[in-house]
Amino acid sequence: MEEGAGEAPGLGRSAASKDFRFYHMDLYDSQDRLQIFPEESTRMRREGVQAEMTHEPMRGGVKVKAPRDLGEEVDELVHLYGLEDDHELGDEFIEENTPRIEVSEYPSYMMMGSEQRDWRPTGEAAQGEDLGFMGWGSAGQCQDLREAYRYSHGRASEEYECYVIPEEEDEEEAADVFCVTCKTPIRASEKDQDEHKQHEVTPLSKALESAKDEIHKNMYKLEKQIIEMENFASHLEEVFITVEENFGRQEQNFESHYNEILETLAQKYEEKIQALGEKKKEKLEALYGQLVNCGENLDTCKELMETIEEMCHEEKVDFIKDAVAMADRLGKFLKTKTDEEISAQPDFEDQTLDFSDVEELMGSINTIPAPSAPVINPQAPNSATGSSVRVCWSLYSDDTVESYQLSYRPVQDGSPGKEQTEVTMTIKETYCSVTNLLPNTQYEFWVTAQNRAGLSPTSERAVYMTAPCPPIIKSKEIRSCEEAALISWESGNLNPVDSYTVELTQAETPGASGVTESVVGIPTCECLVQLQPRQNYTIYVRALNVGGPSARSEPATVHTTGSYFSLDKHTCHPRLTVSEDGLTVVRSERRGPAKEPVPSDAQFTRCAAVMGNLVPVRGRHYWEVEVDECLDYTVGVAFEDVPRQEDLGANRLSWCMRHAFASSRHKYEFLHNKMTPDIRITVPPKKIGILLDYENAKLSFFNVDISQHLYTFSCQLHQFVHPCFSLEKPGCLKIHNGISMPKHVTFY
Repeated sequence: MEEGAGEAPGLGRSAASKDFRFYHMDLYDSQDRLQIFPEESTRMRREGVQAEMTHEPMRGGVKVKAPRDLGEEVDELVHLYGLEDDHELGDEFIEENTPRIEVSEYPSYMMMGSEQRDWRPTGEAAQGEDLGFMGWGSAGQCQDLREAYRYSHGRASEEYECYVIPEEEDEEEAADVFCVTCKTPIRASEKDQDEHKQHEVTPLSKALESAKDEIHKNMYKLEKQIIEMENFASHLEEVFITVEENFGRQEQNFESHYNEILETLAQKYEEKIQALGEKKKEKLEALYGQLVNCGENLDTCKELMETIEEMCHEEKVDFIKDAVAMADRLGKFLKTKTDEEISAQPDFEDQTLDFSDVEELMGSINTIPAPSAPVINPQAPNSATGSSVRVCWSLYSDDTVESYQLSYRPVQDGSPGKEQTEVTMTIKETYCSVTNLLPNTQYEFWVTAQNRAGLSPTSERAVYMTAPCPPIIKSKEIRSCEEAALISWESGNLNPVDSYTVELTQAETPGASGVTESVVGIPTCECLVQLQPRQNYTIYVRALNVGGPSARSEPATVHTTGSYFSLDKHTCHPRLTVSEDGLTVVRSERRGPAKEPVPSDAQFTRCAAVMGNLVPVRGRHYWEVEVDECLDYTVGVAFEDVPRQEDLGANRLSWCMRHAFASSRHKYEFLHNKMTPDIRITVPPKKIGILLDYENAKLSFFNVDISQHLYTFSCQLHQFVHPCFSLEKPGCLKIHNGISMPKHVTFY
């Protein structure tokens, strides 16, 4: 088969194309086989057979074709030359160096006239072309056939670049609303139709968010249920192991005792059987001897009787002679005593069996020794909550235990006079979850085991600790900017804890679940966390100790849009009042002398000022202050250690903008170390924007309403500064922070 496939008759190996893949003719059905022999006689023979089948006349060996439709002729030629699947055929049968026959724009075989094109190669060219293409025709003929097939089937050739573009179907309008009643998405145009006219309709995005929320809630419930089932399964597993161990020990104990009892009974059986055999032998021997003696005496008696009878038949003289001798003999025999008492009685003696040792063994089965002292385990990580701990212990494998007694009490703090109440509870397993405990408190535990024999010695005492209470976040003291937030909280526990963990939940879109991140190992009740700009975060805090983490604290919200801070009431001058939200400072009128409280070291005493707590993060911070045109005020920044007995701007530690109003005239000063530039402001600002730029060491002031730049300080900010505000006369200043930086501010 391989030789036939390698070379066709009349075709040299060198003439075959090196890229042509030749498949054996047996791979096709007989009716689908292609003639690959280029001889003219073979082609003439094929045409003759076709003429006989189609009843067409032959003229000189040439078939006379009747006029036919162009499409039918093209299909026949395509089938004849094997070009049905043109995209698979491609140009792989044509060598690169084979000349191609260019076809005019409308080839002759495309015209609807009677002229037909002869597709057969003639002469030497035909032989060469047939040799080059295994009898499939020349390169030009193959290309012409491809063009004809593509033209008749609506496909364009590479030369013409004419393509048939299918008509696009109208795209169906996408659903953009959600019918709550039908629970299906619909198009907005359908909500007024009769089918959905009276139904509740909501935007598709909102419905998607609601569905996601519902899924997340169900997932949370499912996770909680999975945890509960896992804990229950763990509990069942521990109970199963404990029961299996106890019953295993009981089985071993019973087997050991019963084997000992069986050995004892077998020994007693052998002893008793041997004793009975000896007694039997003794009695039978005695009876046999007595029976032999009795037989001998009986024989003697019979002999004497026979002798006496014989004497009676003798003569008198002989009778007298024998009688005297017989009388002597008979006298002697009668004088002999015959033992007529049975030496061995046939009755069985009462054989008393002593089973006292067996009874002792049987009793020892129920007499189990008291168990040894259990070993209480150290506290496992995360084994406690704020009100419970899980205590575990173990015992020696040979002990049989019916129950345990677990006792505990709070660890004494050393204060005299305080007696801690002990609590004891009976447990069947080797573990127990003790509840109703105080949070963040140490308890000492000890355990004893008991069975029918009594109690075991007490185990060593182990100290367990409950988890802490959840901390309390100081929401009003949160300070933030676009890159970070400073979170502070109260411990909420009397005893100290080991550390704290801050959990951040970022909601990328409203209603969507966020990604939780954690900052662990925080030693104090304050933490500066890095955040992403223009995001909303929900903050939780947990306290940790040996027992595990506490529950989450109440959440606090942080928005990283602009800088957010509040006024520090500890620095507030006695004549000023700070609002509850920490964003408004008021100076009220006082007609009479009032007794002012003694100021602290942090309070301002000379000027009526107050400072704000800006987040200690370098970068750009922006806030705005709403002022009254007729109000005397001072706004700016100052270092933490600015003198409280001096005015703002009167030293090197503060940079301020001061406004004074007198006689309908506005006076503006930009003070630092008692110096101010000569600047006149024509439009009194009602809202002042303040930009603190740590990177460029600048402090800028703006008139927000008209987007006007007022002045910029070049500062030496070697440490963090705080916003400061002062009121020289009665009035109020309202601070706006947590806002985006305006565009006109970003240029400075």
